Amino acid sequence: MQEAVIDVSLNTKNVFSSALRFAMSIDTLKNSPELVHELKTSAQEQVEFMLSEDEEVRLLITEEEVKSVVRLGISNVISMLLDRLSSLLVILPECTEFSVLKTLYDIEWLCKVLPRMELMKDLVFKWTDVSSEILVIAQKCKLDSRILGVKVKLVEVTGKILEAVGYGIVIVPSKSRSCLLKIWLPFIRRLKTLVDAEGSESEYKMDEDLCEFIEGSMVSLVLTLPSNDQAEVFGEWMRGIGLEGVKFPDLSEAFEVWCYRSKSAKRRLLERCDRLAIVNLDH
Repeated sequence: MQEAVIDVSLNTKNVFSSALRFAMSIDTLKNSPELVHELKTSAQEQVEFMLSEDEEVRLLITEEEVKSVVRLGISNVISMLLDRLSSLLVILPECTEFSVLKTLYDIEWLCKVLPRMELMKDLVFKWTDVSSEILVIAQKCKLDSRILGVKVKLVEVTGKILEAVGYGIVIVPSKSRSCLLKIWLPFIRRLKTLVDAEGSESEYKMDEDLCEFIEGSMVSLVLTLPSNDQAEVFGEWMRGIGLEGVKFPDLSEAFEVWCYRSKSAKRRLLERCDRLAIVNLDH
């Protein structure tokens, strides 16, 4: 009886690990792209189902062997994104904007399942590490409607990362939080201006829901930063308003909190200095 239980558990582990490897493109078949995409989509659906319905899988995701598969998949998909973004610069025929978008959709899917596995932090740290490289490549790409779609999807994925950090789903050092916000804030602000300039007929939009989602995540994130880092972020934000007339994202709520805290801290400091001065006079 015990051996039968072990066999069932092992089978579940093998099925789940195999589904993960196909869902994250670690394992692929030498078939047509359409068939490979269909298999990957099915594997992703299988992973989601097993995470939500299978009690054994909820225990399996704590095992280091399963975590290693997921971490390998995260590294692979990030490397694939950088490679495919770079390929857009030289306009390789075999690598179009659609392949970049597919990779971004895969990362978006990871943002959906990784929190259930308590591994979202691995994607957040990886995304933070490569954010500068991603933006250097993205900004070098010739801007047309194709690339605009890629950049909008980049912002959507980054919004998921900002949400995870801003709302405390993933705890990262203050330096990483600050870098993440300072790197992406100017890019997101400029992209919003470009998208709006395309007009209502454009295929690609940063709709109201996306903008509110990003603003909420940024407000929460900036309030977690040290005061000096907050000041730098607000300086960049106000420059955007003053020089470019760009009001998005609206960080006024966080700015008001920072002003109140700064005034309170300054008042407490002055009160302490006054008390020390009185003590010194008494002596």
